[in-house]
Formats: sequence, C-alpha cells, structure tokens
Amino acid sequence: MNGEMIEFKNGAEHYGGYLSRPAKPGPGIIVIQEWWGLVDHIKHVADRFAAEGFVALAPDLYRGDSTKEPDDAASKMQALNIAETERILAKAIESLLAQPDVSPNDRVGSVGFCMGGQLSLFAASTNRQVAACVDFYGIHPMVHPELEDIGGSVLGIFAGNDTFTTPAAVKKLDADLTAAGVRHEFTTYPDCQHAFFNDDRPEVYDPAAAADAWTKTLDFLREHLAVE
Repeated sequence: MNGEMIEFKNGAEHYGGYLSRPAKPGPGIIVIQEWWGLVDHIKHVADRFAAEGFVALAPDLYRGDSTKEPDDAASKMQALNIAETERILAKAIESLLAQPDVSPNDRVGSVGFCMGGQLSLFAASTNRQVAACVDFYGIHPMVHPELEDIGGSVLGIFAGNDTFTTPAAVKKLDADLTAAGVRHEFTTYPDCQHAFFNDDRPEVYDPAAAADAWTKTLDFLREHLAVE
C-alpha cells in the first residue's frame, strides 16, 4: 500500500483514516467503506484513486474494528452510530480539504460501496462541499439521506441481481432524486450481484463490469471536480 494512516480531531475526539496521495496536487475524494470496515480492499481502492490523480481519504467509521464474517459485519452496520458517523465524515472532509495537495480546495467527491454507498449519499446531503457523489449499490436500513439537500451530482452504480439493493429500490431512488431536483445518472449491470466491484470476493466479483464502473467513476469525478 502507498498511503498512510492519519488522525483528525473533533474537539476531544480523535478519528482516523487512510490517506493516499497522488504524485502531484489533485482533487480530493472521500472513500467510504463497506460493512466490513476499513479493510485492505478499501485502502487499495484509495491507492487506485491516488494513482489516477486524486487525493483519497478513507475514514475509519468503525474506529479500528473490522471483520471478515458476514453476520458480524451486519451487526456492526446495524450498530453504527449515525450521529457519530456524520461527525466523522464531516471532519474527514474538513481534514481532506486542509491537505496542501488538494486542488481545488473548496469541494470534494465522495465514493462509497454497499453501506458506504448509502453513506456517500448521506455525506453529500450533510456537507455542501461534496460536489460529486458516487453510490455503489448503497444500502443501510437506518440511514435516510435528505436527498433535497444534495448540492452536487450523483452517479449510481448498481447490479441487476442484487438482493440487497434491489431493482425496485434503485427505481425508487431514481424517482426520489428526480423529485428532489438532484442531477444524477445511473448504470445497472444486469448480470451482476451485490459487491461486484470487490476484487477480494471472487464469488461476486465481475472484472468486466468492475472495469467499466471504474472508468465511469473516474470520468464522473474528473468532470465535476475539475479545477476551474
């Protein structure tokens, strides 16, 4: 891995995250974990973004904890303190924008996967600095973003055979974003399953769809975070 763990504060509270930097200044993005925690896969995704010219910060929402067991991951997601998570995301964005190699330093992108996909929408709805939000098959039963508060644009990446974020849920999100007046574009890969982007999970990983989704994500972020 090419990045490093950093610490950022909220008063007396100390939070952490994995920061990966590009070779020269570039736009900042927040990378938001799946329900497993801040595991190596998410750190590798941050490194991939850095290799493409982004300053990527993945905040540690479980504060040092992680798991490889689905039942434990589901429990951790359910137990997530949403108010604290909002504070962590806000401070992560503040810390990212304070990095000297982040340019422009007035807006960021957010990219999240699974639980993090829903939290990417949440971050965009609670932080006006988020100009570009990417939601990879987001789900969290207790996170309900105020979509009308999203000031940036949204890219949604979904799977047609997803039993968590179902096609019906995607259709509703599309309608709700439209009603809220949020600019958005969705892509659904019809033959894929939930978490198809995660190359550490061969049982669901789809290389072709993941590569196409990666290209779409990079193009979207570059368009909406370009230096003016």
